[in-house]
Amino acid sequence: MPYSPEHAVQTRARIVESARRLFNRHGFEQVTLDQIMAAAGLTRGAFYHHFRSKDELYASAVASFVTCNPFAIQTADAAQKLRDPQGLARMLVELYLSDEVLDNVDLHCPLYALPSDVARAGLEPQQAYTDLIRGMGHIYRTALKGVRDAGRRAETMVALCVGGMVLARTTNDPGLRKSLRASARHQALALLKVE
Repeated sequence: MPYSPEHAVQTRARIVESARRLFNRHGFEQVTLDQIMAAAGLTRGAFYHHFRSKDELYASAVASFVTCNPFAIQTADAAQKLRDPQGLARMLVELYLSDEVLDNVDLHCPLYALPSDVARAGLEPQQAYTDLIRGMGHIYRTALKGVRDAGRRAETMVALCVGGMVLARTTNDPGLRKSLRASARHQALALLKVE
């Protein structure tokens, strides 16, 4: 008896979630399809029913962060959506650069967890990565509506948040980890001020 379309959607989601976690922890090159499928509780043969290639799966894993990240979950729980764009943008900066997110590798955003991998990846993963950058920038631009240099400010805020986390992840000095993120947070929030 064939599986239902709903079962196929759920299975695909399990594979994507398994891949996202493993890619975050080990990187694209270090993770095999066998590892991904085993972590999803499936056989390797099932992979090709859902994806054409590891690159396609990688793109899906990067894109999935839009719905499984702490910010999306928190805003959905708070039912805030885009009612208060300034508050939403501040919350994104605070959460993105938080200890909670830094300490939980499974929650790491591909923008700072996987930049080297994506730079070497194919067009699909790069497009998914680009969409994440644009999505984050959109939240900041919306908060800066009416500000003459809103686009530049929004891109600078993205760079501060992502850069702050990239550097914080690479140092073994806890004090530096904290101060890098605090400096990025301070500057990003200063850019949000509409004068």
